Amino acid sequence: MFAGACSVLPERAVTAPTAGAPLEPPARQPKRAPRIGLALGGGAARGFAHIGVIKALETNGIEAEIVAGTSAGAVVGSLYAAGHGAFDLQKLAFELEKSAVTDWSLFERGWVKGEALERFINEHVGNRPIEQLKRRFCAVATDLQQGRMTAFSSGSTGQAVRASAAVPGVFAPVLIRGVEYVDGGVSSPVPVRVARQMGAELVIAVDISARPSGKRGRGSLDVLLDAAAIMGNRIASVETAEAEIVVRPAVQGLTATAFEDRHRAILEGERAGFAAIAAIKQRIARTQGTA
Repeated sequence: MFAGACSVLPERAVTAPTAGAPLEPPARQPKRAPRIGLALGGGAARGFAHIGVIKALETNGIEAEIVAGTSAGAVVGSLYAAGHGAFDLQKLAFELEKSAVTDWSLFERGWVKGEALERFINEHVGNRPIEQLKRRFCAVATDLQQGRMTAFSSGSTGQAVRASAAVPGVFAPVLIRGVEYVDGGVSSPVPVRVARQMGAELVIAVDISARPSGKRGRGSLDVLLDAAAIMGNRIASVETAEAEIVVRPAVQGLTATAFEDRHRAILEGERAGFAAIAAIKQRIARTQGTA
């Protein structure tokens, strides 16, 4: 009954199929580069070596997205995460006066309060909290009551770094939200696992721990720092075994308080960093399927 109301549509011309050459498979796309994380270990003044390692990485175009730092590693790591490049870090290190990060106290539970270090860090990260730094960053400390590792990923950068560097007996414990924290080296001297938990797919661990020299006549501060290093060495070996790359600058001859050796520490870090570049690039290529 609707025939009169409908019109017949003309047929569309259809092109006949033609045979051609077999299709080539799509080109294999290389995988993205792995997310690189730095796990910067503790070691007091030997921590200047971290700057040299970062310098070697930057020179070769290798950039870390993630930074986990313990003690001295948290100091350098926070500045790097804030956007300071290797040459800027080196300049800052050479200009640094020991008094700028050391505030002595005779009446606290440590020889050094740590407030000066907190101010120094906050000033040089532009007073930004951890979550606003350019790179993902965690400062690793130890809950004094529970004896557990704590990774600070938000809040005051300076306070987190201060807690991470609060060597027992040297620095006073740091009170944060009712909990006292001490040096992260007590529980995680080289924070490989924290870097992994933050999303790192290729972890470059920098171990600046050193065997105690055994020399007599050193100051009691050196003795305390060496004692802390002894306690952390075995723990560090467990975590560094889980990293893809481990960089160990030759800092054995440097004492933990030798600010005057900062140039040598940076140089040793640079040497060790450059020595690891080939292995790092090979790891990256293997992950991308280009090796």
